[in-house]
Amino acid sequence: MHIRKASIQDCRVIAELGLMAGEGIPAYFWEQTTKPGQDILDVGALNAASETENFSYRNVHIAMLDGRIAGMMLAYRLPDADTSENLEDYPEFIRPLIELEQCVPGSFYINMLATYPEFRNRSVGTSLMACVDRLAVEAGCHMSSVEVFEENAGAFRLYERLGYRIVESRPVVPHSCHPYKGQLMLLTRNVSM
Repeated sequence: MHIRKASIQDCRVIAELGLMAGEGIPAYFWEQTTKPGQDILDVGALNAASETENFSYRNVHIAMLDGRIAGMMLAYRLPDADTSENLEDYPEFIRPLIELEQCVPGSFYINMLATYPEFRNRSVGTSLMACVDRLAVEAGCHMSSVEVFEENAGAFRLYERLGYRIVESRPVVPHSCHPYKGQLMLLTRNVSM
């Protein structure tokens, strides 16, 4: 397996994997800006081409296996303190995610981790996560963070196995765009290097 930095040519793949990882949330936002005749993946790819937003190829690492793209990780440093984020600007079901991000300012945040189905159970997620400490140090972070729905047992087991521990949680606000109820959990791990 080979891990590489994404390029702008990967934007459509990033959008596709983002739809898988985002559990319906990216689709909700991308559908808001879809123009007639435009495919949702086109909107996602345009977003991934951003040079300024966090959802950008600049923050993505790609796992290559057998010469093919197997998965991706979108991760970046959260702001040290974000007073500009007004929760009222977001739909109610998104607010718990933003609240949890605000609990870990300055951490290296794993926003998305996704593997194509045909590459699952081949350590793609583990291999991508093995890059986190190096990337966190490069970003000047001492801690990494990730959010996971408690019902997403597979992802939760992966993060727990890698040393992540729950530090905070919020009740999930049900919405038709994602299948979850229960709790949204914030997990962190100190960076070691």
